[in-house]
Amino acid sequence: MSHTDALILEVQRGARSGERFVVEPPATVGRAADATLHLPDAHLSSQHGRLYRADDGGLRFVDRGSSNGSVHLRGETVTPLVGDCVECELWHGDLLKLGDPDDPVVLRVHLAEPAGATVVATRPIDDVERYADKVTREPGRLGVLYRHAAALGESTDLGAVLDVAAQLAFELLPGATHFAVALRERAGRFPVVCARRRDGGEVEIPISRTLMGRVLEQRAGLFLSNAASEMADARSVVAGGMASTLMVPLWTGADIRGVLQVDNRDKPGLFAADDLEVLTVAAGHISFAAENARLVARLERAEQRLSRENRYLKEKQQADSFAGIIGESDAMQAVIDQIGKVRDTRVPVLITGETGTGKELVARALHYTSQRKQHLFVAQNCSALPSTLLESELFGHARGAFTGADRDKKGLFELADGGTIFLDELGEMPLTLQAKLLRVLQEGEIWPVGAARPKRIDVRVVSATHRNLEEMVQAGDFRQDLYYRLHVYPIQLPPLRVRRDDIPMLAHHFIERYAREFGRPVTGFTPEAIARLKAYNWPGNVRELQNELQRVLIGRTEGDLVLAEDLSQRILGQTGVIDDTQVPRGTLKEMVNAVERVLLARALDEHDGNKTQTAKTLGITREGLHKKLVRFGMQ
Repeated sequence: MSHTDALILEVQRGARSGERFVVEPPATVGRAADATLHLPDAHLSSQHGRLYRADDGGLRFVDRGSSNGSVHLRGETVTPLVGDCVECELWHGDLLKLGDPDDPVVLRVHLAEPAGATVVATRPIDDVERYADKVTREPGRLGVLYRHAAALGESTDLGAVLDVAAQLAFELLPGATHFAVALRERAGRFPVVCARRRDGGEVEIPISRTLMGRVLEQRAGLFLSNAASEMADARSVVAGGMASTLMVPLWTGADIRGVLQVDNRDKPGLFAADDLEVLTVAAGHISFAAENARLVARLERAEQRLSRENRYLKEKQQADSFAGIIGESDAMQAVIDQIGKVRDTRVPVLITGETGTGKELVARALHYTSQRKQHLFVAQNCSALPSTLLESELFGHARGAFTGADRDKKGLFELADGGTIFLDELGEMPLTLQAKLLRVLQEGEIWPVGAARPKRIDVRVVSATHRNLEEMVQAGDFRQDLYYRLHVYPIQLPPLRVRRDDIPMLAHHFIERYAREFGRPVTGFTPEAIARLKAYNWPGNVRELQNELQRVLIGRTEGDLVLAEDLSQRILGQTGVIDDTQVPRGTLKEMVNAVERVLLARALDEHDGNKTQTAKTLGITREGLHKKLVRFGMQ
């Protein structure tokens, strides 16, 4: 085994603690007796992990789907490894924690040094102030540092920072021919992000993992006077033709963020220890500028994301909010007419109806088609929180109002000032909070929990419930005065079973939406499927229809039409699409023809005799419809 391939694993914790093993990749690690590295600990899997060498020469470890998993540690970076798809690169000094997270087997990685590798000098970054004092006594280098430090301070783009850094390194070190920077990613890897030649051209410059591992472990810059001979087995050194080499950390505080490598590819022995010191001082300036540039980039990305989100929300607010209310039946058109009459008033609106009829959609339509649409619409389900939390959520609280209230908090009423608040399931609100809600409606002010004084607000209150508030008033469970305040303009939403003509439109809307979301080829329904949907009573209303069609599309991966047999048994089990008196007794063919005739007559009636629309709804051609009408004598 060559020196470059040498890998030593030291067991720091586990049944074989204190033992060291020389391992030649590829190799297996686990509890099995035939594992390359046999670890008898019971909580390890038989073949817990695998070691191998990648094409780039780096050592890798992969967890082989073990029961208790693995964790890779490099300094403060912790990476869980789960399954064959997640792997880590091993560097000198890394730790592997295998098995039980509470009592893992811990392996420390030692990469053997290449034959004869000698480091001429090291300079810890903790002593950088001492090196800086020496540099100040060299006017020429001090002037170079000062000039480029000013340029680094003006650069807010990482690419520009690295360009200045390369110019600084080449001017400080006249013998340098190549410059490279590797920066740490979140996954703990250090990819090369900048590589330059003195003549200004870009080039692929490998960075020695062996040297990098020592830089990170020792938190110090390193100097090799003749890297090619001293590290003859190191692939990156030989491939790059490195001679004299300097490598220093890039750091902020105690955290090393990357490494900087400067080398000469022509002659060995061109650098000295004081070159390492001045490069370490320069690296301090470069580190600060690079970290600022990365912070600026993250801030710009966050601002762009926030801008996109704000633009999306604004567009959503300004969109035609009636688009969410689907239905052309008289019952739904009456609801839309009611919304149009009351939307620009301050009158409280009480929306009633069964569960799943779309009460929040109507509340949103009231807000987003009104003059309040430029302000917030906020919603709160009154049954979702206990009374103590609900009070704070709605009305806010002052700092110190209760244990854990370490700051003032705005409630939803204050956030919705100028806009609309939607209180869903109002019938579940406790009587104590009903009194505070009454004050909002009467006085236009809220009193946060623990506050010394109330706050004035301007909020449109829209509430909803599926319960009978009149019966609750008689039973003493709901305040009568609050009921009359809220019941100024009630909107009653019809259940789906009384607007069956809207079912095909709703069904096609949901199919189009979820077919796109789930990547299904479905485009519509067979007439039998539509007939089944219209015949069902839908106790859960539109929400139940939505859930049913989601289920259908999740399970259906082929075919462009939903069939009747794709529907749930509860829907298929309910009859009623055709009254028994309309089906004469006879042969199966005679009864089927009778049912089809009734369905055709109903479809024509729904479209006022328009054959084109009738054929489209039934999913057949106009010519096909004409033939059926002729056959049944309905032409």
